[in-house]
Amino acid sequence: MRNSNTRSPGLFASIASLWQYRAFILGSTKREFQTKYKNSLLGFAWPIISPLALILVYALVFSKVMGARLPGAAGEGSSGLYSYSIYLCIGVIVWTLFSELTSRAQVVFLENANLLKKLNFPRLCLPVIVILNAGLNFIIIFSLFTLFLLVTDNFPGYCFFAVIPLLVILVAFSIGLGMTLGVLNVFFRDIGYFYSVALQFWFWLTPIVYSVNILPEKIRFLVSFNPLTNLMVAFQGIFVNHQMPDWSSLWFICVLAVLLNINGFRLFRKRSGEMVDLL
Repeated sequence: MRNSNTRSPGLFASIASLWQYRAFILGSTKREFQTKYKNSLLGFAWPIISPLALILVYALVFSKVMGARLPGAAGEGSSGLYSYSIYLCIGVIVWTLFSELTSRAQVVFLENANLLKKLNFPRLCLPVIVILNAGLNFIIIFSLFTLFLLVTDNFPGYCFFAVIPLLVILVAFSIGLGMTLGVLNVFFRDIGYFYSVALQFWFWLTPIVYSVNILPEKIRFLVSFNPLTNLMVAFQGIFVNHQMPDWSSLWFICVLAVLLNINGFRLFRKRSGEMVDLL
């Protein structure tokens, strides 16, 4: 039996150990990606076909068939014809990354229980592998989305590069939340079930299929407490209105991301010995 008071190394030692185990991390990421499509006839074509179909459906159904328009978007940035399709696409793409990161991170220790018991490696490798796998999926679908913007003459220009810091904020918030839930989920298995339900409500409290501007005042006030709201608005502003984000509006999610990562790391460091015993 392991000593439950045994703690993991400090932050800098953990980062150094991650670099030492970079081959293990990259190998695990590659193996997981390959395993996902191993027995399919089209193999690695699926990561391209699925997101491409998503983008084409949104572009066709919402811009052509339904004739949807995003209030205030016509003539500002993207053309009115594709404004809602672009709005919806970027919202779903960003949400998918957030959902995948948090959902995978909150079960990562449970799913790798056998690995944790048999092999001696830095436990923080597992969240990093989650980030790399989710990032790889995101890069594929985001590249196709960018190609769609170029083909339809809706590329946002220089403000496109503002996506990079926004993604850093999103990943930091997601993995901080996911790691905290992941540790708690080892001790309280209801956490995973609760989060899967909460995620469904969270989706509809985030302005993905609707604009915050069309909400009643009371609902808009409620949605403003969602840390993802201003971040999602920042992404949508880049691609729909071709404007730089209001960085001052992102202070809340930035502070929350820092606190969640500090708390998640401390919780993991304090309980890592007990976690292996319980798995």
